[in-house]
Amino acid sequence: MTFRYGITIPFEGVSLPDHKEWFHRLADLGYTDVWSSEVDGADGFTPLTLAAAWESRLNLGVAVTPVFTRGAGLMAMSIAAMAEAAPGRFTMGLGASSEPVVQRWNGVAYERPYARTRDVLRFVQRALDGEKIDETFETFEVHGFKLSRPVLERPPILLGALRPGMLRLAGREADGAILNWLGADDVATCRGEVGADKTIAARLFVIPTEDADTARAIARRMITSYLTVNAYAEFHRWLGRSEILQPMWDAWANGDRKLANSVIPDSVVDDLIIHGSYAKCREHVQRYIDAGVQIPTLAVISFGVDLIDAVEGLAPR
Repeated sequence: MTFRYGITIPFEGVSLPDHKEWFHRLADLGYTDVWSSEVDGADGFTPLTLAAAWESRLNLGVAVTPVFTRGAGLMAMSIAAMAEAAPGRFTMGLGASSEPVVQRWNGVAYERPYARTRDVLRFVQRALDGEKIDETFETFEVHGFKLSRPVLERPPILLGALRPGMLRLAGREADGAILNWLGADDVATCRGEVGADKTIAARLFVIPTEDADTARAIARRMITSYLTVNAYAEFHRWLGRSEILQPMWDAWANGDRKLANSVIPDSVVDDLIIHGSYAKCREHVQRYIDAGVQIPTLAVISFGVDLIDAVEGLAPR
């Protein structure tokens, strides 16, 4: 199985203009991809646009752009523009995101996430293929939309997916799935729903330090901030972690954040967060690749080490 080797941008503490030299350095080090996200920092497209202009050796991806926070037509235009800026190098990631991002931060009702994702996927595929669309979908209406700048080749579209329904949709109607917050041993479960012939990308959180206690302390705070969100909680229930994570969920629900952190077992931390020496971290990334992740994308938490050292130390060998 062939694979690429990506890293998450933009880097914390590095201004967007200063990423130009970083993109060159990443390509020199053997990274094949840079992937953005769209949560509460930069939007998903601006960092990739800069990378497209500055470094032609890198593939580009966004994981993920929420299907709720842009209108369907604007979503199609954004994808088309990136496909034009980086022909053959851009992969689009669509996803439902979560209630905090969509509803609490953007004031958009987080309703019927599966149906909305399906409808946006179908719309943008048809729009990117040059179709004029006049249709009432289940979750929105579009009347008379047609891209005025034709897309020469539709870029791959992956779906951010956490549970069987969305994973199957990714396998059935998209080009694959984007995974997040899972262990290497969980990949096969997800692959079984997506299908053997589809692309799987995954964002992998990496704390490159041999101070295991510090790494686990940081990781526990990350885990409680994510896995208490309903979508991620249900994902891990489906993966079989209900019993082992229930104490964390109970403590969090009772408002005891300190207890919620302390009851997460080391085994869960070590499954979900890559940490250790650079060699150990690279070996852990390889486990995901061996399990079937074709585009591993590192999200580096460079606590206690310089970012440049971390990026160099984690580069593919």
